[in-house]
Amino acid sequence: MHSTHFRVFAALVALLVLGSSLARAADAEPIKQAIADFMLIQNKGLPGPAKYSIGAINAGGLAAGCRRIDVKMNAGAPPWGRTHVNVRCVEGAAWNLFVPVQIHVTVDYLVSARPLRAGQLIVEADIARRSGDLAELPSGVLTDPAQALGHATRVSLPADRIVRADMLSLPAAVKQGQSVKVLSGGAGFKVASEGRALNNATVGQVVQVRVGSGQVVSGIARSDGVVEVAH
Repeated sequence: MHSTHFRVFAALVALLVLGSSLARAADAEPIKQAIADFMLIQNKGLPGPAKYSIGAINAGGLAAGCRRIDVKMNAGAPPWGRTHVNVRCVEGAAWNLFVPVQIHVTVDYLVSARPLRAGQLIVEADIARRSGDLAELPSGVLTDPAQALGHATRVSLPADRIVRADMLSLPAAVKQGQSVKVLSGGAGFKVASEGRALNNATVGQVVQVRVGSGQVVSGIARSDGVVEVAH
């Protein structure tokens, strides 16, 4: 009898553990969907096609009953590569967690097509394009010939060297702390809002902007303090 009772007890414990595991997995799904929705919007402001993967979501121990989830990318978090998002329940429960994400952005980037001397003005024959993942490229890499043409080199460059913004004499299109106009939208419409730039950027570079809601978005710096966050 004792053995029978023990087997029944063990079976009940196993069911409870399984049920608890399934509940945690189910709790993670709304979080994962909220992150996916956020990434769909966030990645529109990046300079090339983006793919992402969401890391482990530790939903165990979170209070149940969350009815609305807010996802943000904190200021200073890199907009591509190994980064993270801040996920917070803002209605029905009180919890906050960081979830790792990995973002790959495929871009054409600029390299020197031939040796360049310091002070030389860049012409079309001086640069070539390569394709790569921004997560594997150095910070400040230029992705559009218009960013380099007509500007002078600050240093000498051998052939086939990645061209970064700090290698050229480029004026800043957006400066950290500057108030900027944020343009977003799609085919046939544009929406303008205001925000504050969180980093310096030349024309064509990625800049992070904190908009009025507190959300940090990534966009492309244009001239006259304009940042474009969607295509």
